[in-house]
Amino acid sequence: MSTALWTAKEAALATNGKVGGDWIANGVSIDTRTLQPGDLFVALKGDHSDGHAHVEAALAKGAVAALVSQEVAGVAGEKLLHVDDTLAGLVALGRAARARTQAKVMAVTGSVGKTSTKEALLDIFKMQGRTHASVASYNNHWGVPLTLARMPADTEWAIYEIGMNHPGEISPLVKMVEPHAVMITNVEPVHLAQFDSVEQIADAKAEIFDGLLPGGAAVLNFDNPHFARLKARAVAAGVQRIVSFGVSDGADVHLARSALHPTCSCISAEICGQGMTYKLATPGQHVVMNSLGILGLVQAVGGDLAMAGMALASIQAPKGRGARHVVRAGDRQFLVIDESYNANPASMKAAFATLAQAHVEKGAHRIAVLGDMLELGADEIQMHRDLAGAIEAAEIDRVYACGPLMRALYEVLPANHQGGYAENSEMLLPLLARKLGQGDAVMIKGSFGSRMGLVVEGLLALSKVRSLESKGK
Repeated sequence: MSTALWTAKEAALATNGKVGGDWIANGVSIDTRTLQPGDLFVALKGDHSDGHAHVEAALAKGAVAALVSQEVAGVAGEKLLHVDDTLAGLVALGRAARARTQAKVMAVTGSVGKTSTKEALLDIFKMQGRTHASVASYNNHWGVPLTLARMPADTEWAIYEIGMNHPGEISPLVKMVEPHAVMITNVEPVHLAQFDSVEQIADAKAEIFDGLLPGGAAVLNFDNPHFARLKARAVAAGVQRIVSFGVSDGADVHLARSALHPTCSCISAEICGQGMTYKLATPGQHVVMNSLGILGLVQAVGGDLAMAGMALASIQAPKGRGARHVVRAGDRQFLVIDESYNANPASMKAAFATLAQAHVEKGAHRIAVLGDMLELGADEIQMHRDLAGAIEAAEIDRVYACGPLMRALYEVLPANHQGGYAENSEMLLPLLARKLGQGDAVMIKGSFGSRMGLVVEGLLALSKVRSLESKGK
């Protein structure tokens, strides 16, 4: 077998395509902006763009060839791999990559925490062998086959994130992945605009059992209200090994004791009957819960639990999902907690609880900066208002808000908790930046479409930023 990712012959055989030349690809790309020299460029057709228009640019940037479904003017035939449909060709390439590997393969889904869980698993298994995982949140109809197509043949551990917005999306993706173990982090009221109930969301998440290999394991959240429903779906799908995780003694992986601190957590747990003590570098009760599921998945695929515990002690939260920075702006220094990537009621409440634990100086404030939660369906206004109780319980001092939906929450808050409101994140930034004080802790969160990342970037640009990761905290 070739040590290259794909030779021209292997790619043509995998896709049932026609190739005019001989080349070796060391990567696969669908975007000329991130393409690396040596990649095979796949010319996908999207709703608003056609990759065929970028083939020449891809080759000029160093792509060895392009996977196409039509002739490309000005491009020599030996640089093209012709297929009937480029997305189908990418899927076929992914299936071929899965068929040739002997890796232990895992798949993760859930309403909250998919990407953070996948990233933690990547860090854990990198210590245990050659590991491959989804990039960013590549978890949809093109992201999953692209990640598969990029998997080297000699991979030993592979972690795939699988997402969905509608029923029926997970099943075909997980059937490509063919995992040895799957994990559902939780089921929450997310994407309710496309579902009639949270129970329907649970059923859609349960599609992940459809691709589980015989003898494989399903790792499920014992404390989630939909555990029994998911377990029943797993059993109906023929899953014989179910590993539950939670704070309750009835869970296979359960929390014995935990000590939550402003910058870390210390945990004692039982992992399927085996006692284990470990430290988490990222604070928060929701992180503690996720770590239990992560260790359950590690155990389910035969990974080294001791090495996993060591890795958890140094894993920092990713950008947009809890990453922390200390900002120095003139005579002020304050903490920024970046939760800007996405939001729903469950993740909002978890972020409030984590902010409540953040250390602030005497006279300083804990501040939540919130953008709209999107795709929540008919009850979206009330779901925003309902966050008021969690804000009060977390003893958050000030709330800054933007967006038409978050205005519903802002208006029901007591006046002394109202920091400021703006129509959008860009307008909110200068208002917030003026009012932040010495020793404050500020957490920024909202759905991706709310563009709360602009607020984070603006605050970080105020001064030289000292990342907590660089300090080893």
